[in-house]
Amino acid sequence: MNVEEEVGKLKEEIQRLGQQQPDGSYKVKFGVLFNDDRCANIFEALVGTLRAAKKRKILTYDGELLLQGVHDNVEITLLPPPAVAAA
Repeated sequence: MNVEEEVGKLKEEIQRLGQQQPDGSYKVKFGVLFNDDRCANIFEALVGTLRAAKKRKILTYDGELLLQGVHDNVEITLLPPPAVAAA
């Protein structure tokens, strides 16, 4: 699986496990993602996929590197898709 595919799957999993916000974003705690069996089967390197998505400005979270246990309560926010301007 390439990085773009993994980031796409990560978006789906955050939507499945997270809570939708009024602005269209989704929020999920790192521990929920990390400890989910389905995510464990999909992502070989969840932290690497999170970093790739953050670099692409698809999601945001505090810090650079998330570690299981220490950062279980860090909130990951999947940003809403950018609004398309009317032509």
